[in-house]
Amino acid sequence: MASVKTFWIFSLVLLLLASPFVQVARCQSDSDSDESVDTTTEESNDIGIVGDDVQDFGDATTFPAAPGVDTICVFPKNSARLITAGEETELLVGLKNDGDSSMNVIAIRASVHLPFDHRLLVQNLTAQVFNNGTVPASAQATFPYEFAVSKFLQPGTFDLVGTILYEIDQHPYQNTFFNGTIEVAEAGGFLSMESVFLVTLGIALLVLLGLWIHGQIQHLSKKTKRAPKVEVGTRSTDASMDEWLEGTAYAQSNANKSKKKK
Repeated sequence: MASVKTFWIFSLVLLLLASPFVQVARCQSDSDSDESVDTTTEESNDIGIVGDDVQDFGDATTFPAAPGVDTICVFPKNSARLITAGEETELLVGLKNDGDSSMNVIAIRASVHLPFDHRLLVQNLTAQVFNNGTVPASAQATFPYEFAVSKFLQPGTFDLVGTILYEIDQHPYQNTFFNGTIEVAEAGGFLSMESVFLVTLGIALLVLLGLWIHGQIQHLSKKTKRAPKVEVGTRSTDASMDEWLEGTAYAQSNANKSKKKK
């Protein structure tokens, strides 16, 4: 019983020791997301950054869709929508302006949610900002958007929600160009941190199981000790009895009886 208790206690200790690694992974994921936003903001200097005279559109801000504006989304190199964690994926947003006024595209943003509840946000993706994104009336245009989910995101099915922000006559609008499922796959590496932990835990459990079995075998072997062999024979028994009774009253009475018979 003591070996079984030790086995389970050691397993719990391993799980407790693994919890800090999970917290570290989550903290690294948050820091990587913040760094990626800063990097994309600096890179957007080449393609156009939102100036001081343009309204700041936060992630929590929502606007209605303008009438006569339609959008479409295409994954040109990834029709299966299989996203590798930590690697960039490109999609194209097609915009059609059937209105009477020209429109100015501000930015494209996206977010990853749990499929069963969109209120549970998994990750806010980097926003792509445009400066000279003018689409005249009765015209069409295509805008590229590159994003990468966190490399610490667990593989599985998630929902991607993408919106494009634009202005018409200095009024902000937005259209949701994609609201569907994506499949996130683990980055191709030799060993991930989770795999290393699972392998280490499995080896530790096997070692503990071997030690427990070895202890049980030793415990059973102590109970089944070999009994000493005792040889029983008539002649040897008689000789040993004569030596043991020599000099006693029983031996003297036997000697007297033998003399009387003679």
